[in-house]
Amino acid sequence: MTLHVAWDSEYHAPALVGQVLALLGEQTLVLDGTLGGGGHSAAFLDAGVARVTGIDRDDDALRAASSRLAHFGTDRFAAYRGNYADVGRIPELDGLRFTGILLDLGISSHQINDAGRGFSFREGAPLDMRMGTDAVRSAAELLNGAAVEELTSVFREFGDEPRGGKLAREIVRRRETRPFETSDDFVGAIRAVFGSRSGAPEFARLFQAVRIAVNEELSGVERALPDLRGRLAPGGILAVIAYHSGEDRLVKHAFRAWSEDCICPPKHPMCTCGRGHSLGTVLTRRALTADAEEITHNPRSRSARLRAWQRAK
Repeated sequence: MTLHVAWDSEYHAPALVGQVLALLGEQTLVLDGTLGGGGHSAAFLDAGVARVTGIDRDDDALRAASSRLAHFGTDRFAAYRGNYADVGRIPELDGLRFTGILLDLGISSHQINDAGRGFSFREGAPLDMRMGTDAVRSAAELLNGAAVEELTSVFREFGDEPRGGKLAREIVRRRETRPFETSDDFVGAIRAVFGSRSGAPEFARLFQAVRIAVNEELSGVERALPDLRGRLAPGGILAVIAYHSGEDRLVKHAFRAWSEDCICPPKHPMCTCGRGHSLGTVLTRRALTADAEEITHNPRSRSARLRAWQRAK
C-alpha cells in the first residue's frame, strides 16, 4: 500500500501525505487546522506523533474524523469545532503551542460529493457552498444580493475571469425576474455569457470563485497565518497546502517576509522596522507538488502546492 492510498477514506483522499510526513512526522504536538476526514491526522498518529489536535468548521468532518481516529484514545487525539482563521476564538486551544501545524486549504471529496452541500455544479444542486455555520451567507444569497461591483471582483480575483463584469451584469439581470436557487441557475448565466460550448472547466473555476467568496477563504488565510505563527513553539513548523494561486501567493509572501532580517521598503535609507533578525526560515525553496502516481490516483492533488516554514529556536 503506497502513501497515496494508505490514509484514504470514503470521506476524503488527503493530498501530499508523504511530503507532509517528511516535514511534520517527527513533531510531538501537531495541530491539524483543517481536519477534514482525518487522513493527515491518521498519518501523523501512525507515524508516532505524540498528540494531534484537530479543528474544523464543518460538523460532518468532525464526526467522520472523530469516529475514524477514536481508537487512538483521547490522550493522543482530540477534535474541536472551529475555524483555523479564528484560532484565538477556540477556547480548547487557549494557551496551547504546537511543534507542528498543518493547513490543507482544499475542499474535501465528501463536500463535493454531497449534493445537498451545493459545492458542485451537478444538476439541481442547491447553491449553498458554506463550509460551516460561521459563513455569513450562502452562494444563493451572494448571487442574489451582491452588487455588480462585488460579483465582478469575485469572478476576476477568485476565478481569474476577465469577463467577470459581463457575467456579473448577466446575473443581476436574471435575478430581477427569478432568484438563483440551484446550480442550474448559475450554469445558465455562465452559458449565456460564455456560449453553449462552455463546460466543466469554466463551471469549476467560477463555482470555485463563489465558494471562496462565501467562505472568505483568502481573507481567512491572510488573517490566520500570523496567528498560527504565534502558536508555534520555538523551532516549530507551519506547513500549508494551497490549491488556488491566490492562497499560495499569500503563503509564499508571508513565509518570505517572516524569514527576512529587515522588512523596511527596499529604498528606505535606514532600518526602522525594529525587527533586527528573522523570525524563522523557509523550508521549501519551491512549493512541493504531487507526483504522477498520486495525480493518477487522486486527480484533485494536481493543483496542490505545499510550503513550509520553521520558527526560529
